[in-house]
Amino acid sequence: MKIALLGYGKMGKAIEAVAEQRGHEIGVAIDDEDDWMNKLDDLRDCDIAVEFSTPATVVGNIMRCFDLDIPVVVGTTGWYEQLESVVHDCQQRGQSLFVASNFSIGMNMMFELNRRLAQLMNHYDEYQVEITETHHIHKLDAPSGTAITLAEDIIEELDRKDEWQLKNADGKGRHIKKHAIPITSIREGEVPGIHEVVYDSDIDTITLRHSAKSRKGLALGAVLACEFMEGRKGYHTMRDLLA
Repeated sequence: MKIALLGYGKMGKAIEAVAEQRGHEIGVAIDDEDDWMNKLDDLRDCDIAVEFSTPATVVGNIMRCFDLDIPVVVGTTGWYEQLESVVHDCQQRGQSLFVASNFSIGMNMMFELNRRLAQLMNHYDEYQVEITETHHIHKLDAPSGTAITLAEDIIEELDRKDEWQLKNADGKGRHIKKHAIPITSIREGEVPGIHEVVYDSDIDTITLRHSAKSRKGLALGAVLACEFMEGRKGYHTMRDLLA
């Protein structure tokens, strides 16, 4: 298939490499408003678009794809307060949308383990849960979309937690409510992504941890999502793909 890249930073280039290895073609890379004006014909000729831009531009990019009747796979995070309305628009207009906070197959396995552990921990109030995520200094949103997904999945299963709160990296200066899950966000170096869910008690500590070694796993997942979306309409996620 012919893939359009919306956002041509490090992630876009990683997707390009994986897509070509799997026999696909990159039809166009759009990285700014000039590209939108000058490369629109190339975009119209593409089968699907992969969106890894910024939280400020992602929704506009999705809507532009809908206007052109182009399916779009979205990996940008930090915009999920608008997700419900975008999904509604997708369904009303008969468009195709795939959204994931993390495309890594391994990370999605951790999502499943995280949900199951939260179910088990619902019976053991002595364990306090926290999340820590570490990413490169170029990441614009905090906490990461992946950390938010982990937290929301825990909230769905754990009766004693009903919200998450961002915690200072030094652990100071912010009051965390009793019924909230603290999320610590660390930005350092070129770390691709580390996520930890920790249940701590006076007796022991249980840790779920996923550490990405590079962007390749994310890129592969994004290309697999493109392949999955061929011929499909409506809203889909990694749970649909893995099923």
